[in-house]
Amino acid sequence: MKGYIHLYTGNGKGKTTAAFGLALRAAGAGKRVFIAQFVKGMHYAEIDAIKRLPEIELKQYGLDCFIVNEPTQHDIEAARKGLKEISLIIAENKTDLLILDEICIALHYHLFDIEEVVALLKNKPQEMEIVMTGRYAPPELYEMADLVTEMTEIKHYYNQGVEARKGIEF
Repeated sequence: MKGYIHLYTGNGKGKTTAAFGLALRAAGAGKRVFIAQFVKGMHYAEIDAIKRLPEIELKQYGLDCFIVNEPTQHDIEAARKGLKEISLIIAENKTDLLILDEICIALHYHLFDIEEVVALLKNKPQEMEIVMTGRYAPPELYEMADLVTEMTEIKHYYNQGVEARKGIEF
C-alpha cells in the first residue's frame, strides 16, 4: 500500500489530536507507529495512554516549553538529535506511520533547516505514511504534502481565561 505525506497546520486546536487519532487507528490495524515530538518535553496525558500500546513508540525531542522565550542551544541540540534519529527510521524503514509532531514549530524557531526536512521526505519509503503537525508550516511542506489540513480557530475558550485542562489540552 502506498504511503502519503500529511500536513496538519493552522492556528486552530486539534493538529496533534488528529495525528494521535490516526496513530490509534494505525495501531488498531496492527501497524507500527513512531511519534517524534519536537519542541515538546513536558508530560502530556496521551503519553500515559501510548505506553499501553506496544505498536506505538513515542520520543520527545524537546526539553521544556520555550515558546514564550527563545530556544537555547540545548533546545537546538535536542531537536537536531531527533531529526537524526528520524533520518535513520526513514532510511531503515522501521515504521509504518511516522508522526513528526510540531515539526513546523521546530522549523519556525530555526531548530533545523527546511532543506533537511525536505531531504528526509524525499527519502521516504514508498509504503511509509508520514504526518507533520504544527503552526506556521512553510510553503515547501505544503508543496510536498499529499494531504493538507489547516485547522482554523473560529472560537476558543482559552480567550475567555480558561486554562489548559488535563485530559483535554494536555
